[in-house]
Amino acid sequence: MTLVLTVVVLTLLLPWGAAAATRRLASLLPPREACAALTSAALLLAAGTVAALVGLFHVPFLASLEQVSLARSAAEWPATAPLAAAAGAVLSIQALLAGRRWYELRSILASAWAATGEAGSDGDLLVVPGSGPQAFALPGRRGRHGRVVVTTGMLQALDPAEHEVLYSHERAHLAGRHHLLTLAVHLAGAVHPALRSLLPALDYHLERWADESAAASVGDRKLAATAIAHAALAVASSGRPDTIRGPLLSVATGPVPQRVRALLGPEPSRPHSRGARAATAGLAAVVAVSALLGLVLPYGLHEYVESAARALLAR
Repeated sequence: MTLVLTVVVLTLLLPWGAAAATRRLASLLPPREACAALTSAALLLAAGTVAALVGLFHVPFLASLEQVSLARSAAEWPATAPLAAAAGAVLSIQALLAGRRWYELRSILASAWAATGEAGSDGDLLVVPGSGPQAFALPGRRGRHGRVVVTTGMLQALDPAEHEVLYSHERAHLAGRHHLLTLAVHLAGAVHPALRSLLPALDYHLERWADESAAASVGDRKLAATAIAHAALAVASSGRPDTIRGPLLSVATGPVPQRVRALLGPEPSRPHSRGARAATAGLAAVVAVSALLGLVLPYGLHEYVESAARALLAR
């Protein structure tokens, strides 16, 4: 049963190391590519974890297919039944957590749409009366297109030239369907706790992606940096901390000083130096191998059970 124990250990440990490597990889990439790396790694690692647990859960069933009874399987391999039961319990917990997270995110979206009932509409822009400065991208729901939601308090806090930065930023979230990336990583985090550490990194790089889109739209990186700084300062000064979470992406979320500093610098690009390219390739390989190994483990486990069962019957 050495292979079975190896599956258990790797299932638990691989995502921890791979998540750390993914965060480091994302820091070396432009925002769009960083978001793709974070999301794809989270999904692959979550899929590998589930696949390995499903493989463990089916070990007694696989043995029975080879004509090894459950009683004999338990006698020959005492750890089989407890591990299968534990895997089944973990899968059930994962399903419950993922279902609860899905419900929470959908409820946030429904509540946000309900709260915009009195908003004045101008195309894809909804202006909500209220002194509290707030702005966020509201994804589409039930046939309704996504909207940029802005309070009158936020518009008053910014100069007219900064309004376009704000709108472009939130429109970038909608155009890139960033809420789906957030949803994917939230659900992956329900599968393995290590993957939850990817959420702050994803939030940051999604905001950087939208920042760069806004800067390109207005053609002035300094103006974009100033607008984002003013929006975040308005939220902080209001005494109402930004609570936008889940599928609602706000201009004032994430580490704003780092975002502003990045906008005041040159436009981001892929690594050019030999050392940076080597580091990027190495980290990408670590993440890919970790994710794919989790997907391959169940097949190796299946082959091992078949071979062990045949050897047992041949005695």
